[in-house]
Amino acid sequence: MSRLLATLCLLALPLAGLAQMPPPPPLPLPPTAGLPRVELQTSQGTIVIALYQTQAPKSTANFLHYVQDGYYDGTVFHRSIPGYLLQGGLYSQQLVARRTAPAIPSEADNGLSNLRGTIAVARGADPNSGTSQFFFNLADNRRLDHVGNQSGLTWGYTVFGKVVSGMDVVERIAALPTHPQGPFTGDVPNPLVVITHAQLEDASSTDAKPSASH
Repeated sequence: MSRLLATLCLLALPLAGLAQMPPPPPLPLPPTAGLPRVELQTSQGTIVIALYQTQAPKSTANFLHYVQDGYYDGTVFHRSIPGYLLQGGLYSQQLVARRTAPAIPSEADNGLSNLRGTIAVARGADPNSGTSQFFFNLADNRRLDHVGNQSGLTWGYTVFGKVVSGMDVVERIAALPTHPQGPFTGDVPNPLVVITHAQLEDASSTDAKPSASH
């Protein structure tokens, strides 16, 4: 039960607690040329993500661990809030949570901002509770950036990549109607959008390997 409650509260805090906090100034994102890229093939189209392995080495290695394990194949996007975020990376098509590897330390203080088109680590109230889940920022969500280590509210969310192709697919998924389904009271895309396959697009462009921390 405690695991389910922790899962259900993922990213719930920013909607309420961070709404009153002034956003930090925008930060420019690094160029994506030469970065490793992951291709997410979905039932709505293909999304290609460049990974900021220098700024977020643990988060990038963790994501690649799941990609190379085939973990994401058959998972769905279970949370969609237009103008805010699109979240996935844990649930099967039956909306049953898959077993994850151990959580990784937060890298939210890496200087990368939650700007539109970036991908970040989803987590619970504990900043160091991120596992397989991720979310795409549908807007410049600078209130999700790291502003201090005082609490989970100020700690922020780790950006570790950026969509370089297929942002139209992300927006198409986010535009789908939503409804309650499974353990969720709302925000589940209808129909469910499935990640049919995830793969490293160009292995020669990176020396990132599955995280040794697992």
